[in-house]
Amino acid sequence: MNARVQLQIEQGVALVSLSRADKHNGMDFQMLRELLAMQKKLRRERGLRAVILRGEGASFCAGLDFKATLSKPLQAALATLTLWSPVRNRFQRWSMGWRRLPVPVIAVVHGSCFGAGLQLALGADIRIAAPDARLSVMESKWGLVPDMGGAALLRELLPIDVAKELTFTGRIVDAPTAHALGLVTHLADDPLARAHELIAEMLQRSPDALAAGKRLLQSAWHASESDALAAERTWQWRVIGRRNQRIAVARNSGKPDQAYAPRRIR
Repeated sequence: MNARVQLQIEQGVALVSLSRADKHNGMDFQMLRELLAMQKKLRRERGLRAVILRGEGASFCAGLDFKATLSKPLQAALATLTLWSPVRNRFQRWSMGWRRLPVPVIAVVHGSCFGAGLQLALGADIRIAAPDARLSVMESKWGLVPDMGGAALLRELLPIDVAKELTFTGRIVDAPTAHALGLVTHLADDPLARAHELIAEMLQRSPDALAAGKRLLQSAWHASESDALAAERTWQWRVIGRRNQRIAVARNSGKPDQAYAPRRIR
């Protein structure tokens, strides 16, 4: 059986590619399993510095492959039962699992980015879209609601009225509209090249500062003022005076060639 997800790691940068191009990278149960396994593998990579998510072929990910999933009725029935789980299920980990990685995750989006595909992209820290990208919260087309982390992720980017309109209509928006709304961070003719440019800039910073910064913002963004300030204190304590923080000071004091130590923060 052909792999649905491919991984390449070069100099600490992981390239995770959805490789079901003949189906516009439509998500089926095998792709879901492979992607969750990939997340787990990357969490164990202590030298990891960044991740790029991409899709092979004409699209990033056209969403759930209904034909493929419904052809496996037992798996579909078991998947439905996970809706009664009191904790996040494997479908929600499809997107939310990237939040657990202590490194920047960038999604490079082209072609169709619908439903499950959009929620996967939303799980990244940054999204870069090509001019041909088309995005949609498409679940209403199938009589469903976003259930792969979409509600938790959309609220970070959109006012509730905009999120409701996109959810109610299932409308497809082009890349410039998605950028204007805030669904994507950047537009680029070559989003993969732009992602590598951003990562090169980030690699000049302490890997612990990046990990702590990600953890801080994710915990503080929707917290109360007092909890957000407490999170600042917690994560600053985790990095201040440590080896990589001292190296960062040295690099800004005329020693730019001093390499950072392996990341401590998981």
